Amino acid sequence: MTIAENPFPGDADRAAIWEMLVERDIAAFVGQDWAMVSGDFDEQRFLGIHAHNSANPDAWDAAFPTLSVYRNEWLRQAAETAATQYAEPLAQGIHRATRLTEIDISGDVAVARKKFDGTIKRADGSDDVLNWQTLYFCRKTDGRWKITGFVGYMKYI
Repeated sequence: MTIAENPFPGDADRAAIWEMLVERDIAAFVGQDWAMVSGDFDEQRFLGIHAHNSANPDAWDAAFPTLSVYRNEWLRQAAETAATQYAEPLAQGIHRATRLTEIDISGDVAVARKKFDGTIKRADGSDDVLNWQTLYFCRKTDGRWKITGFVGYMKYI
């Protein structure tokens, strides 16, 4: 299996969550195209927690209290990344560093564990280091999985 292959081919719910959180998210981020992922969020229920690379929940905060606040930060990061010169295709590097193999589903609620652990080679010879993890909270509404929130930028041990 290559890194970009969905690891849940026989499980429609987990496959849909993986597609949303890995394949579509990476394509949208690299393309700086929020419209590709905007429908993946439950705007009314959304809350994003920033863990600041800490394992201690006392250091976490509600940095993204609304989807629009998160969207602005996502777009800022996407633009900053796009302005960086890489020695390899960016999407391939992000896919290589990304793992999403654990998704717990209970009825219409899911918790997905997305881990980033790798490097992407820059054109100047340095590396971008991806080393954090995110817990995504999803809910199935009207037959479609949507992100209701996350705890992101957590220390990856």
